[in-house]
Amino acid sequence: MAGLLTAGLLGGCGESAVAPTTWAKSVCSALTPWHTKVASLTAQAQQEIDQTGTPVQTKQSLTALLAGAEEASEHARRRIEDAGVPDVAGGPAVADRFLTALARARDAYGHTRKAVAALDPSSEKPFYDAVEQAFIRLKDEYSASALDIETVGPQALHQAFDEVPECR
Repeated sequence: MAGLLTAGLLGGCGESAVAPTTWAKSVCSALTPWHTKVASLTAQAQQEIDQTGTPVQTKQSLTALLAGAEEASEHARRRIEDAGVPDVAGGPAVADRFLTALARARDAYGHTRKAVAALDPSSEKPFYDAVEQAFIRLKDEYSASALDIETVGPQALHQAFDEVPECR
């Protein structure tokens, strides 16, 4: 079922396969700003939390961080979807693995955002304990979505990721 859904999504973007280097360039051009955005949001939230330190402000900062990371993940996923399918053996499966990984990352941020948004910041210790639990869940979900480029696809694709400047 998921394969049919993905095939339909990829088919809507045009089923023509793209050269491995073109696809790798598109993927890295999507992932680099995503990583940068999430790192920037994390640093900003940490700075705000360090400066303010109240549970209410922490909740606001974390909710904004998580919403931004969720949005950035979806944006990167759409850009990879738009990249099409790499012209390599198993290309549709490779593209699907990338799309699935980003969808899972997006969902992990979304689940955590909803959990933090639902917390009552009026009692400091229970609030921070619940935040810690929410972020443990985020780490677990995010780790489950991790994708190691070295294990995805055939050698031609690995070589493309090594050669394309956008991936360095």
